[in-house]
Amino acid sequence: MQLRRLGQSDLWITPVAMGCWPIAGITSVDVTEAESLATLRAAFDAGINFFDTAYAYGFEGESERMIGRVLADQREDVIIASKCGIHWEQGKQVKDARPDTIRREFEESLRRLGTDYIDLYYLHAPDPQTPISDSAGALRELLEAGSVRAVGVSNFHQVEWMDEFQAVCPITASQPHYNILQRDIEADRLPWCRAHEVSVVVYWPLMKGFLAGKLPRNHQWDPKDGRQKYPVFQGEQWERTHDFLDRLKVLAAQVSCSVAQLVIAWTIRQPGITAALCGAKRPAQIQETAEAMHIVLDENVMQGIAEAIAARGEVDNRSAV
Repeated sequence: MQLRRLGQSDLWITPVAMGCWPIAGITSVDVTEAESLATLRAAFDAGINFFDTAYAYGFEGESERMIGRVLADQREDVIIASKCGIHWEQGKQVKDARPDTIRREFEESLRRLGTDYIDLYYLHAPDPQTPISDSAGALRELLEAGSVRAVGVSNFHQVEWMDEFQAVCPITASQPHYNILQRDIEADRLPWCRAHEVSVVVYWPLMKGFLAGKLPRNHQWDPKDGRQKYPVFQGEQWERTHDFLDRLKVLAAQVSCSVAQLVIAWTIRQPGITAALCGAKRPAQIQETAEAMHIVLDENVMQGIAEAIAARGEVDNRSAV
């Protein structure tokens, strides 16, 4: 496994990163602080050096605080990404990417993380009430001050937004959702990033865990599990994806790996994809996906995956977002 350069920066990251949303415990069930802390440590011990969090990962910044507790002694050995522009009010997410808000959230994130700089700092999502150029200007100030080493954009669904941001502040990384069945970024945003030498760091590579192949067809949802609200986890979509996973299980057996590892290995092999964010709330989960960095998929397996994708068809993003 080789480190990959993040955009045109001097940051080098592992192609599998730990996505630190699940440990916040807002939409995941059975999350405990002890296991979350252990999961962060397990990720580092498994060779992962890239940890992705956000101001809004946790009602009170729980995700950032735990990263600070576990990785403080390894600060120079890890790349920490965080995000600004979304916060919680009375249990609901609010977009606020005004420059003053960005500066305030940045300072609070530093305190939570127990650090004096952030390696990669994203605008979490555009704020409809704030011009993108204004948000970009605030992030450029942090970049020029050396407070952040690189700037990224997240949930930018249109290349025009990226053009507007890039005109004010250089973009090092873009973070969209992408996986083996949800690939709409290949039509526009991925080519834009490749042309501008911007890294693409994707979330939902396992489609909220569905593509790990561990949810049985007769799975009974916990009422607190936020995934059940998405149509992709219901009815015909559910059944068709299980048929797809049955085909992947055969291919995974040929490589002596799990379905999750097969899917992640495929993802980080795609042109223009720099890294995949793998969420986890238990050590065994991140240990499993970290192994995908070392898996080599031969052309026969890649062809088998392509045939399985064609048979399943892409999942309409409106069915999962």
